[in-house]
Amino acid sequence: MSRLIKQGRIIEDNWQAPDADASVTGSHQILDLEQWLALEDKAGRAVMLEPGQAPAPLFDHLGDIPLVAVNFPVFTDGRGFSYGRELRERGFSGELRACGHFIRDQMTYLHRCGFDAFQMAEESGLEEAVASLADFSEHYQAAIDQPLPLFRRRH
Repeated sequence: MSRLIKQGRIIEDNWQAPDADASVTGSHQILDLEQWLALEDKAGRAVMLEPGQAPAPLFDHLGDIPLVAVNFPVFTDGRGFSYGRELRERGFSGELRACGHFIRDQMTYLHRCGFDAFQMAEESGLEEAVASLADFSEHYQAAIDQPLPLFRRRH
């Protein structure tokens, strides 16, 4: 079983990775967007977004989705940051997981965009990655995790 970071802790992942060739998917299987869209009953089913697959098809079902995973195939592709922010702004309250090839230096920014789980391509640095979430004690800009900029929070 693979490990990931969720809400600042390293845990075992109880979800199965997407399998585009699977004709039958289990209840704890993350589905690719095409599989998810084909479902009659989407309640309780997790979905993974790839770069170029905007989250708009999920908007009418956000209350029923327990997990949205966003794939980062390369650390230079920043579209997933926007997907996370957009999902949270639309009211998604389930697990929002960054998956793949992002670097630990990006995790604070991913968290600020609403991601609360991180499944890194390489599990060997998870302890250091968890520690990186505390690299900054204050943020000047507004974000999903702090909607007011610093100058508005000062008394």
